[in-house]
Amino acid sequence: MSIDISLKHINKLAIPALISGVSEPILSLTDAAIVGNIPINATESLAAIGIVTTFISMLIWVLGQTRSAISSIVSQYLGANQLTNIKNLPAQAILIITSLSILIIITTYPFAEHIFKLYNASDLILDYSVLYYKIRVLGFPFTLFTIAIFGVFRGLQNTFYPMIIATIGAVLNIILDVVLVYGVKGFIEPMHIKGAAYASVMAQIVMAGLAAFYLLKKTSIPLKPSLPFNPEIHRFILMILNLFIRTIALNVTLYFASAYATSYGPNYIAAYTIAINLWFLGAFIVDGYASAGNILSGKLFGAQAYSSLISLSNKLITYGIIIGITLGITGAILYIPIGRIFTKEPEVLNAFYNVFWMVLAMQPFCTLAFIFDGIFKGLGKMKYLRNVLLFSTFLVFVPMLFWLDSYGYKLYAIFIAMTFWIIARGIPLIIKFRRVFLPLAQKH
Repeated sequence: MSIDISLKHINKLAIPALISGVSEPILSLTDAAIVGNIPINATESLAAIGIVTTFISMLIWVLGQTRSAISSIVSQYLGANQLTNIKNLPAQAILIITSLSILIIITTYPFAEHIFKLYNASDLILDYSVLYYKIRVLGFPFTLFTIAIFGVFRGLQNTFYPMIIATIGAVLNIILDVVLVYGVKGFIEPMHIKGAAYASVMAQIVMAGLAAFYLLKKTSIPLKPSLPFNPEIHRFILMILNLFIRTIALNVTLYFASAYATSYGPNYIAAYTIAINLWFLGAFIVDGYASAGNILSGKLFGAQAYSSLISLSNKLITYGIIIGITLGITGAILYIPIGRIFTKEPEVLNAFYNVFWMVLAMQPFCTLAFIFDGIFKGLGKMKYLRNVLLFSTFLVFVPMLFWLDSYGYKLYAIFIAMTFWIIARGIPLIIKFRRVFLPLAQKH
């Protein structure tokens, strides 16, 4: 079977995936930009959104790994021309993951204050964090439902419908943010940080509805769960468990970064919030090509087309470096205006400008790490991904952060440690991939 890995085909998958991927950080960036400019307690509100976004991102990334697991299995079966064998798997996976999300809401909702105290939030920042979280988390099951359906579409080599859904969700969120945060004179009172939370939840509900509609309308995959469980459910759960451990390690990094930034004071956590959300934006832009790697590598692996798999990785390395450098240059050109979009506070801007260059400098390393993350997810090699992230988090990031913090480097300590963390994630994946698949490509 011939599988197209031309630049045109990669872009056909990557660009819609890029647009849909960017919608998630845009939701958080929109909240940050709009709330960061309210007339009352803007810095505290911005700090609260940064803390809550870090925690909710952790939850989404932990359980949102369903997308990668479903995409990997579906694409491999598609490559092997055996798609009918796993037709009932997605509905079963969605049921499992949404049930877990409801359980998480039940267990975290009453303890929101204690959770955000762990992030060093206190006083008004703590109050705002609890308020924002208790509304925003209600959209969690809808987000996971949407993410799982996106995984099905990716496995089917289709990133167009997820792009449509995500774009509608992002646009709706921006409109609702402006209306609910600032209010409409004579109609809606300004709701400030509460309005930002409600806007996100409403957008997530609409996206879930659209995802269900497109899956049922455009594919033969059912949404109604049926028994017995598909034989691949065991592999799916094992993938999820490995990705779960991996994502916990990922979020240990984000937890320590957020907690340390918060401990330095409101101006530092506000600056960190802007910087890390822009870092997430860069990550999700690259995720378009990581998604193409995920989608195509699974199909090529299923078809045992190892030479094409090597060619795909070489092309994605080239594209990744170009994208990373382009992101860095774009950020450098817009260095000053970018900060002013989010806040007018001089102390916050000063702290942000001091470290933003580091966010830009690490972009090429980020692109390589994220692209090979995508390839390994497509191959179903979740165990190796888990081990690499455990190594980079606990043997690279955490010791380096503790060491640099002891010298009083503050935000510099966080972003230097993050740079080395990214490098330690990317290099082992590239080496492992070439060691495994170069010999296989030579045999076939």
